[in-house]
Amino acid sequence: MSQYRTIATNRRARHDYDILDTFEAGIVLTGTEIKSLRANRANIGDSYAKPEAGELWLHNLHISHYDAGNAANHDPTRPRKLLLHKMQIRRLSRDVSEKGFTLVPLRVYLKRHLAKVELALAKGRRRHDKRRAIIDRYREQEAREAIGNRR
Repeated sequence: MSQYRTIATNRRARHDYDILDTFEAGIVLTGTEIKSLRANRANIGDSYAKPEAGELWLHNLHISHYDAGNAANHDPTRPRKLLLHKMQIRRLSRDVSEKGFTLVPLRVYLKRHLAKVELALAKGRRRHDKRRAIIDRYREQEAREAIGNRR
């Protein structure tokens, strides 16, 4: 059995952004949030990370209400604190503010019963860059097929 269990992936991120570097961060969650995550009830489509006051926060990660929860159930889209080393937070904060990069979550997963998020330091693509990436991917696929047919 694998030690990783993917809960949600952001497939659109690789299309909309050029991924420069990835990081693994822990997520601070409440009891009903982790139970809902274990039931695969999360969506990271519109989420992003933002540095605030020396900390890193994940915004718009939607974790649905836990069905068996009581009146103390969590707010589905509340900002959640991310856990990284202090030097990593400083570096990411500097890159986001000075160089204009974005922090995009690529996937949320469980690693040995702990909730983790894979963050990407990314640069947004323009429309023509997206088209170029699609064309390049298609040409690579054709080249691989041509090499495979010669054997």
